[in-house]
Amino acid sequence: MSGLNEEVTIRLINDKVRFTGVSKANPDHPLSIDYVPPLGDGMGFRGLELFLLSFGGCSATAVVALLRKMGKTVAGFEVKAKGIRSGKPPIRLEKICIEFLLESKDAEEKDLRRAVHLAEESLCPVWQLIKNNVDVVPEYRIVK
Repeated sequence: MSGLNEEVTIRLINDKVRFTGVSKANPDHPLSIDYVPPLGDGMGFRGLELFLLSFGGCSATAVVALLRKMGKTVAGFEVKAKGIRSGKPPIRLEKICIEFLLESKDAEEKDLRRAVHLAEESLCPVWQLIKNNVDVVPEYRIVK
């Protein structure tokens, strides 16, 4: 059985570094990709912002699915991710602080921690890409 393949197209749309990006699965929902002036116009997401969105979205999907599988109520869920860049070349993310905020009447912190651990270990492919390369510091918060 073949795995799910992902495919995107990124196209330059101005005389600086502004691009639009679409996925094969969602061609009608383009993203704007750009950089800060003067290199860009600041009219889109920067690469590391897109990466943090990808990481946050991937981990959130896995965690919410796991919590529901555990029979826990998920009334709301939010992920905040902050990337800490290296100060000198090669510029890269050295650390990501990621906060998981769960709104649930019946989940406990141990449930949220377990779901995040399982997402990290086996269910979030983006987490697998950075494992052992970027220090990821998760934080947990539950609102009843």
